[in-house]
Amino acid sequence: MSTPGGSARHAQLAPAAVLSRLREWAAELGFSHLAVAHLDLGHDRDRLDAWLASGMHGSMAWLERHRDERADPGRLVPGTVSVISVRMDYMCETPDAALAALGDPRRAYVSRYALGRDYHKTLRGRLRQLARRLEAEIGPFGYRAFTDSAPLLERALARNAGLGWIGKHTNLIDRERGSLFFLGEILTDLALPATSADDAADNHCGSCARCIEACPTGAIVAPYELDARRCISYLTIESREAIPVTLRRLVGNRVFGCDDCQLVCPWNRYAKLTTVTDFAPRHGLDAPALVDLFLLDEAAFDRLTEGSALRRVSFEQWLRNLAVALGNAPTEPAVLAALESRRAHPSALVREHVAWALAEHHTRAGDAST
Repeated sequence: MSTPGGSARHAQLAPAAVLSRLREWAAELGFSHLAVAHLDLGHDRDRLDAWLASGMHGSMAWLERHRDERADPGRLVPGTVSVISVRMDYMCETPDAALAALGDPRRAYVSRYALGRDYHKTLRGRLRQLARRLEAEIGPFGYRAFTDSAPLLERALARNAGLGWIGKHTNLIDRERGSLFFLGEILTDLALPATSADDAADNHCGSCARCIEACPTGAIVAPYELDARRCISYLTIESREAIPVTLRRLVGNRVFGCDDCQLVCPWNRYAKLTTVTDFAPRHGLDAPALVDLFLLDEAAFDRLTEGSALRRVSFEQWLRNLAVALGNAPTEPAVLAALESRRAHPSALVREHVAWALAEHHTRAGDAST
């Protein structure tokens, strides 16, 4: 907590009034919704334990740590009484426009959440602004702000707050906003009115299976169950190893993450375009040419990704991902020349993926000549 706890300081403003003020200020800061989560996460802890036991988290060993804290915010931040959960929309284009960009095999597809400023910085900064506004109103109180930056079951807390339901693709969905938004939390010692379990959002996935059917690599192995080891977001971002050969053609032109399961979700017909200018695309990353990206040197890569969530991958991972995408691109002189330029790259990981990509083109050229 940023300051010592103590409820006596806050008696001058009723909890319901505090929540009302928070919602008003949150809207001014670009958040699309704010609510308070009830903290019962026992069922979610059981599901997490079963998922980890299955090994579907792959090399993400950090998920195995701090399990108690994930299921109990009071363990993560002692003194926590309430979790304020928020949403912030990030899409700057419609799902149809994103699908059109995905359909051009000469261009790199970057997951739409990563096109602009790093969301961690934007959300954390605005959450702190929100807390400081309240502090100016009621005096010091204890709080810490997070967004995808601590061992918290964020989607489960957001669901408990009534911000949506967890869909079959394992992302949070809201009937009026779809699923194309970020989540953030403020853990606080303030006792605020929480959404009751009865008032939490109902599941409206019904019999729809579009997300499961659309997943390029079959990573959604059952409704509400994701095998990260097959997920393109995991393969292109979290994993530092070789992308499995059996999955490379399925990766297509996706060089950083994957949005397919969300872009086809019927509820994203109602997704709202963001009003937050931080998330506007930078450097033409909404439709960059694969060859141009692959020919960048490391210094240019660093400039391209400065202040961006793309910094989650190293230059080596970046070239690995682009080599796979170029192997899936049309066989053209510029594509082949770009791959040849990296054939002797110092990284064995890059060299192996470049060799695979060139072999793909040679195979296709041989098939075309017969």
